[in-house]
Amino acid sequence: MIKFQDNMKIDILTIFPEMFPEVLNSSIIGRAQKKNLVKIKVHNLRDWTKDKHRTVDDKPFGGGAGMVMKVEIIDRALQSLPSGYKILLTPQGKVFNQPLAQKLSRKKQLILICGHYEGFDERVRQLVDEEVSIGDYVLTGGEIPAMTIVDAVVRLLPGVIEAESLHEESFSSGLLEYPQYTRPEEYKKMPVPAVLLSGNHGKIKQWRQEEAEKRTKKRRPDLLK
Repeated sequence: MIKFQDNMKIDILTIFPEMFPEVLNSSIIGRAQKKNLVKIKVHNLRDWTKDKHRTVDDKPFGGGAGMVMKVEIIDRALQSLPSGYKILLTPQGKVFNQPLAQKLSRKKQLILICGHYEGFDERVRQLVDEEVSIGDYVLTGGEIPAMTIVDAVVRLLPGVIEAESLHEESFSSGLLEYPQYTRPEEYKKMPVPAVLLSGNHGKIKQWRQEEAEKRTKKRRPDLLK
């Protein structure tokens, strides 16, 4: 009998909570929540403001374009939540990848902080455990990165997806995944490789390994280093 870890909890801090329901309540993430394998809650950072305009940002000291997210708003939000592993979503953070997703999937609670506008007050960095980016480009805010991290992490939790599927997919073994086929056996003169129809599981396994290596060498040679 499989023994599952305590349900993971994920809290998301954002000023645009309306962006999340469709993603979090659909497909694999939605089913994982219904099975009580993960609890995800989206919080509006404006709930921790104290002025009538619910202000979360201000002009930067020293001048310059844009507005900066205020440190005290984020600090009050973090203080009100149960202790968890706090992640600041910023283009200056460590680039998100599969090993980091696996590391985060072993945490009991994640708190994802979505930035917006010109960025965060620098002092926010002292309140978090890690800074994470989903790539070397700039987005309008941290909401899409938060969704990306939630998707990548939740699917790794025990009971969400079959373990065999996780083991064989791209990046989990250090290689890109091998080619996959389904019916029909031939389409517009493009046949399925004969080895996959042979029933010889040893040869199929060998073919998949070789194809994964060839595909990785051609498309992502950096992974082989």
